[in-house]
Amino acid sequence: MNQGKGVLGILSKAITSISAESARRLAVTKQHLTGKLPAKPTREHLLSVVRDLTFVQWDPIAVVAPSHVLSLWNRVGDFQLSDLEGLLWDEKRLFLHWVNFAASIVLTEDYPMYYSMMRRYPESIGKSWGSRKPKTRKFLADHRVLAKSILSQLKKGPLQLTQFREYVPKKSVDGWSTGSEVSQMLSHLEMSGEIMVAGHQKKRNIWTLSEKFLPKWAEKTEIAEQELERITVQRAIRALGTASPRQINYYFPRGRYQNMKGALESLEEDSVIHRVRVAGFPEKDERYVHDQDVKLLESLKDDILEPRVSLLSPFDNLICCFKRIFGFDYNLEMFLPKQKRKYGYYVLPILWGDRLIGRIDPIMEKSKERLLVNSVHAERGAPSDKEVSSKIAEKIKQLGEFLGAKEVVYTARVPKAWKKSLS
Repeated sequence: MNQGKGVLGILSKAITSISAESARRLAVTKQHLTGKLPAKPTREHLLSVVRDLTFVQWDPIAVVAPSHVLSLWNRVGDFQLSDLEGLLWDEKRLFLHWVNFAASIVLTEDYPMYYSMMRRYPESIGKSWGSRKPKTRKFLADHRVLAKSILSQLKKGPLQLTQFREYVPKKSVDGWSTGSEVSQMLSHLEMSGEIMVAGHQKKRNIWTLSEKFLPKWAEKTEIAEQELERITVQRAIRALGTASPRQINYYFPRGRYQNMKGALESLEEDSVIHRVRVAGFPEKDERYVHDQDVKLLESLKDDILEPRVSLLSPFDNLICCFKRIFGFDYNLEMFLPKQKRKYGYYVLPILWGDRLIGRIDPIMEKSKERLLVNSVHAERGAPSDKEVSSKIAEKIKQLGEFLGAKEVVYTARVPKAWKKSLS
């Protein structure tokens, strides 16, 4: 790319300043959170979202709806849940894997990426995870007999956690996981590619051997570590629009990089990525943009963004990396004691265009067939006009309809400027 070409005039190893607005606009565009939703979402729409985001975090907590359902709904609209199930368990074009030390929906066409990390596990754990690698090595060495037994039991057919003969309930330290040695070993065997999730019974995983579940067309090609990191760095940057090394490491694949600096340097040398800095942010907050997205970044300065309202899941891909650029303070309050929560248990940030303008604390009361909105909060400087508030109300109504609610009920905790629409 030559100097003077395009608005940015980016040169390899040069640093170009961009506005926070441009960074936000590119982010929401790459994250499928702008423009018109498809009139009739298909399985291909779901695949396209996962392909561009690289993963969608899976979480079965259904205070409103499971996190992955909300993430996909915000990006494709009223899709059929049976389409997602079909892609996961019948066509197997998607599968579940612990990508970011959390269960995530990923593409089976990307299997070589995961297979390469699986083959090197636990050595594929990055330095940023501190003692996790040596602790994993020790656990696997100390529990070889357990691993052999689990694999032997799965040869006879799929099993749930509690069906393994060694399973003993044990209170976890964090209060969320089971804490049992069998549960820990299942996670490690999944990370090493020995086993996979083959389905669910309510919220419980059904485990099976990978060789029995993985489709024959899935490529088991091992990619050299250096080349793999060049691939994953690009996937993270393209999914986020612009990203700092810290965000890349956190986004995908979280905590798995051995030499990100080398990957970034080689990609920059090849003019595959370019450095940018967000105006007004510290110099150390240096970011990268992919060469294929430079023209898009330039074009987004011209007010061509089609804004829409999204009600983001607490585990949404956008939320996990962009709190700073959006100027949005957000915590997972579900992990806090009730008395320490400021906004609620399962709070959904409200995205309007390229701005996070508020948050809602809803609960889907299935027995009453209603979506109860416990509270709505507006950020400082949020739009107060009726057009925006009515769009928020319409989106909340659409969410209720998607979840099967016959009505949406608001409490009195609604911003004054939005009250006429949210009542």
